[in-house]
Amino acid sequence: MRPSFIFATLITILFFLSLIKSIKSVQEEEQYQNDQESDRVFILPGQPKGPSLSHFSGYITVNRENGRALFYWFFEAQTEPFKRPLLLWLNGGPGCSSIGYGAAVELGPLRVKRYGTELEFNRYAWNKEANLLFLESPVGVGFSYTNTSSDLDKLEDGFVAEDAYSFLLNWLRRFPQYQAHDFYISGESYAGHYVPQLAELVYDRNKDRKNYPYINLKGFIVGNPETNDYYDSKGLLEYAWSHTVVSDRVYRLVNRVCDFRLLNWTNECNNAMNMVFDQYKVIDIYNIYAPKCNLDQVSSSTYETDAKMQSSSLRRLRIYSGYDPCFSNYAEEYLNKPDVQKSLHAHVGGKNNGRWQVCNDSILNTYNFTVSSVLSIYSKLVKAGLRIWLYSGDTDGRVPVIGTRYCVEALGLPLKSQWQPWYHNNQCRLVGGLWSTKG
Repeated sequence: MRPSFIFATLITILFFLSLIKSIKSVQEEEQYQNDQESDRVFILPGQPKGPSLSHFSGYITVNRENGRALFYWFFEAQTEPFKRPLLLWLNGGPGCSSIGYGAAVELGPLRVKRYGTELEFNRYAWNKEANLLFLESPVGVGFSYTNTSSDLDKLEDGFVAEDAYSFLLNWLRRFPQYQAHDFYISGESYAGHYVPQLAELVYDRNKDRKNYPYINLKGFIVGNPETNDYYDSKGLLEYAWSHTVVSDRVYRLVNRVCDFRLLNWTNECNNAMNMVFDQYKVIDIYNIYAPKCNLDQVSSSTYETDAKMQSSSLRRLRIYSGYDPCFSNYAEEYLNKPDVQKSLHAHVGGKNNGRWQVCNDSILNTYNFTVSSVLSIYSKLVKAGLRIWLYSGDTDGRVPVIGTRYCVEALGLPLKSQWQPWYHNNQCRLVGGLWSTKG
């Protein structure tokens, strides 16, 4: 057989292989675009007529073999979404919904109104500055689900980070227009663990371009974050004492019988810390100056669950508090409406008696707490040049600002700017808070 004939045959085969690959790529792209549009939310029951919003919600499969899928709600930036960064928001718990808290009552553009009857526009929504992606994580939270019940027994920080990473890769395939955008991860409370651990996973895998797609990670943001068991517990106690929640006697007792550096507290320490939590039964631990919600709670008692979890270093969900402390109840009322779930392309995946719940306490009770500190991740990612922002409200008694300040100090970073006030609307008498930078 002539060499020229063999060469021509090889060229023909390569051409057809390339053509098949190109057709397959186009088909996949069309499929992703179809999936994206099928997730578009056109109108929600009770949604205000204006301003116009472009938003999507639905499921992203993170493990086909086990049938694991995570639910998301995504809002494009209100202006120039093609230029704005992409920001992922996670709530903590473990077991609490980023849809029910972050999206519906905190930083999303559509907030649930009183009694869950309708929605109102949030003029402080973060999607004024970013494309805003809310994720219900881990599986079993909110609408996220698994078809393999044993998955729920494996939940721990590493498992959660891997699923969130798989979600990101698959979500960006569905929304490829955001692949090159600056990307930030953000969250609050126990997301103080989720966020830096996911950031580290993205950072590490970005180094392996052969096996993993590149995600344009620029940094992360955490609010009142659980960071280090010792400093968080120490801060909780000192905050309660310094804000006159507990007496000098209780404060001295806890200091005498507790060693917060221990992974498992002694019975004496647990009993003493029960005295601290008993004082919070009459006030809101998440905002000590706000009124408590007097409506019947849909999920189990915060304080019963706190008592169960004290042996696991007092980890607990962060409940939104503000001028109306019953917002989580309103969110549950709204998100359990069949027409709302249909509009969001959602179904109840957590198997909580057929109801969507803002927090799944069974996840909190069975979660495997394996990481006591994420400070080493901070040090690693600071050296890598990522931008990190910690912020703490000063009325939260559960993950208070005192513990956060201890954690920042423990990093040993040089001071770049002095502690100074920032002002609301540049009015000198309206001090909004204090800030400084380290690095």
